[in-house]
Amino acid sequence: MFQVRIHGRGGQGVVTAAEMLSIAAFLEGKHAQAFPSFGSERMGAPVVSYCRIDDKEIRAREPILAPDALIIQDPTLLQSVDVFQGLNPDGFILINSRRSFADLGIAEFVSKFPPHHVCDVGATELAVKHVGRPVPNAALLGGFAAISGQIHMESVEKAIGQKFPGNVGAANVAAAREAFELAQAA
Repeated sequence: MFQVRIHGRGGQGVVTAAEMLSIAAFLEGKHAQAFPSFGSERMGAPVVSYCRIDDKEIRAREPILAPDALIIQDPTLLQSVDVFQGLNPDGFILINSRRSFADLGIAEFVSKFPPHHVCDVGATELAVKHVGRPVPNAALLGGFAAISGQIHMESVEKAIGQKFPGNVGAANVAAAREAFELAQAA
């Protein structure tokens, strides 16, 4: 089973990201499960969502304490929440940031991970460019597909299109596609 924990803030589409990731896995014939965890429901409050992907039925229902991958939608959480808690030593880290890992204060920590398992993508900027709103979730799913290999970019595109039909979906797909290309090149 591959387990993903997504950290962000209310209003960034953290819960929707986990839902779209699970849809992408379903489209590939896998079993998937997505669910959120949050305290006070308000814009800007820390939010965590989870997604499990497996080839067989998933019976676990508890929060993911030992993730195989982290998607961090808001880098300010690095200073206030232990987002790396329990992360598999061979895990994947995708951070929504254009700042260097040194500038984020995590260079030493991420240097312990295998090459190409840690990536930063300016997903908020991509969302503003393509969608016109600072919602990084879809773009980050493109980056996740590139670094993890757990899902294909085509499945991400279809999942986004199912969740957001029409022009909004097409714009989010464009953001995800650009993030995928950036993450592959990193």
